[in-house]
Amino acid sequence: MTGLIKQKQYDWKDSNLEFFGSKEERDVKKSAASTEKAWQTAGVKPGIQIWRIVNFKVTKWAEEDYGKFFDGDSYIVLNTYTKEDSDALLYDVHFWIGKYSTQDEYATAAYKTVELDTYLDDVPVQHREVQGHESTLFKSYFKTITYLHGGAESGFRRVLPEKYTPRLFHFHGDKRGVMVKEIPRMEKYIDDTDVYILDIGLQIYQYNGQGANKDERVRALQYVNSLRSERSGKAVKTTVLDQVAGGTGVFFRYLDQTDNEDFDTEEVTDQSEEEQEGPQLYRLSDADGSLKFSLEKTGPVGIRDFDGNDVFIFDTKQELFVWVGKQTTHEERRNAMTYAHNYLMKSSHPLIPVSCLNEGSENKSFSMALTA
Repeated sequence: MTGLIKQKQYDWKDSNLEFFGSKEERDVKKSAASTEKAWQTAGVKPGIQIWRIVNFKVTKWAEEDYGKFFDGDSYIVLNTYTKEDSDALLYDVHFWIGKYSTQDEYATAAYKTVELDTYLDDVPVQHREVQGHESTLFKSYFKTITYLHGGAESGFRRVLPEKYTPRLFHFHGDKRGVMVKEIPRMEKYIDDTDVYILDIGLQIYQYNGQGANKDERVRALQYVNSLRSERSGKAVKTTVLDQVAGGTGVFFRYLDQTDNEDFDTEEVTDQSEEEQEGPQLYRLSDADGSLKFSLEKTGPVGIRDFDGNDVFIFDTKQELFVWVGKQTTHEERRNAMTYAHNYLMKSSHPLIPVSCLNEGSENKSFSMALTA
């Protein structure tokens, strides 16, 4: 496998969602959707389906790789389900954006998400997911979400194990879920509280920090077993190393001594005053003849605060909901996602999950966010 070329981290403030959900685009997609081969088997029965954007085209993602996402790619995830008292199929469709996904890939994923929504007769609830900021609903689809560095063309199964470029994975979480992320192979990124897997092809090491919890250890062991099954029958040796027991030197011998500039390890952890203010509700209305976007309420929000004549943007600071009333005008509906996107880009939390909901089709996440 050749070395990875570092992609430019996507500048979310450059993106444009003006097309998202407009009537004009829906008219075009209605005819285009019927010719998209990827959608011919979409949503026909309950379950998860995933596609990856490759050169502006929708390609099927292998089921054995569900839960694995390359940070240089964009994906579409469809969850098809039924309620207990009905046989009618319902849907949640998410477009997932990797940290280094290009603007063209991001735009294509969003565009194709709307097309899929149109193909399924506007029944799905649409969601935007950004790597590292996924919604609780999205995370619930997978036992583990794994972030792999690079793009899917980098490969992680097609490469022969004996020629495999080593990867280091970080396991962090608890009983609510363990996240798996590929990190630089450097000792300075290893701490005593988590579990790490060093995959060098025909040899796999699991390093258990002395403070690692049971969930991290178990999930890592499961991950090792899945890696072995992906080596196409090759004789893969696995070794579990425990910091408390010692003998972990062999693990650290495989780590690099200099930073890999192909990785961006910067993390944003500061919580701004804006986030501490609590939920905010905004109204988008053209009742006066022109579109106006205004703050409606700060603090606890209840369903009675919404009006079916307008669009509302409900920001919980962990997730953002675009609520579209049944009596909204064409202009209000067409501009809903654009205003929501522009609002987020000026906030201190631009990467939080976004869901677009129609009045009467609110989901569980929305209902749980209501506190008044």
